[in-house]
Amino acid sequence: MLPLRLRRQLPSGPRPSATSTSAAALGLLLLAAGPLVTPSQGRQQSGEASPTATQPANSDAYPITPRRRALLNTIRFAEGTWKQGQEGYRTLYGGGRFKSLARHPEVVVVKRYTSAAAGAYQFLPGTWREAATKLRLANFDPRSQDQAALYLVDRRGMLDHIDQQGLTREAMAVLAKEWASFPNLAGRSAYGQPVKQAEDLQRFFSSNLQQLSDQA
Repeated sequence: MLPLRLRRQLPSGPRPSATSTSAAALGLLLLAAGPLVTPSQGRQQSGEASPTATQPANSDAYPITPRRRALLNTIRFAEGTWKQGQEGYRTLYGGGRFKSLARHPEVVVVKRYTSAAAGAYQFLPGTWREAATKLRLANFDPRSQDQAALYLVDRRGMLDHIDQQGLTREAMAVLAKEWASFPNLAGRSAYGQPVKQAEDLQRFFSSNLQQLSDQA
């Protein structure tokens, strides 16, 4: 299922990029087809431990290992929310801020594009609602945003791959369908937007992972 962009071209402006799935299309799909079966849920049916919609809201469905933290930080680096530190979790598309972390702000911003993306991983409202429902996330705080981002990676079938092999170009190409700032195998955004180079993302990932491993 490819995410539908909630943006249109406008004259100019900064980023971070807006990404993910159209709320309207997602709602119709869920009504027609029932709950989305994720890679994790498929593994659970075969007996492996994985996050499900029945887990309590205060549990971490996805444990944060150094490699997963490095991945999350790399996504933030690509999306333009890394340099803001914790404030990145309060960042709107275009660089503005919102105050409350009780819920996704759903603020539409008109810059180069029009988008309601928000948070450290620039979730669109529909994408956030899907992840929050699957993981029973009670708010939009940093922990919840981290968990939702890992859910999106897992939904694309790349979490185990990155756990074992790191951030490969193949993984980036798959995640390019989720985050417009990631490059596909041709080195371009899947949505015709500004994109980070694969070498820069791999360099950031490796450096950040080394720092996190040294701290562990």
